[in-house]
Amino acid sequence: MTDSKPAAGGPLPHMAFPKLGGGQIEIGGPRERHTLLVVYRGKHCGRCKKYLAGLEALKGDWEDAGFDVIAVSADPEPKAQSDVAEFGWSFDVGYDLGEAQMRTLGLYVSEPLSPQETDRRFAEPAVFCVRPDGIIQVVCLSNGPAARPDLAELLDGMKFNIAHNRPARGTA
Repeated sequence: MTDSKPAAGGPLPHMAFPKLGGGQIEIGGPRERHTLLVVYRGKHCGRCKKYLAGLEALKGDWEDAGFDVIAVSADPEPKAQSDVAEFGWSFDVGYDLGEAQMRTLGLYVSEPLSPQETDRRFAEPAVFCVRPDGIIQVVCLSNGPAARPDLAELLDGMKFNIAHNRPARGTA
């Protein structure tokens, strides 16, 4: 269960997590571009691979629309690196998302069903579209792997929101 839920129209909490290839990914606060942040369950999740393959296919379209594309999970570096090597993701991938960070983002957190699934608690899927001023335009939180927004539809909606300077909705 989430402790709190980030509000559409409110700021994305500031935090950092390690980035594959070195350095850190920082979210929250002002940036030059919009941000698409995708939280995925981890190496153990086949549905995540399919979803992130779709993200990879649309990455150029998201970037052309003015977005930095980021994915992050609770997986440790070796698992995240293994997935990037196997699936060829070219977007920034963060790892070691901590449980306190999951709670700050309002994510649903799950226990592994078995040691074969994974060895740690992990975040269920989420997608955040964040404006350059750090304000959340769209937030989609899921409590399971089968409920995620269609990335092509979301991109189309975000292009419209940007072109027409639409405010975040669902703020009441």
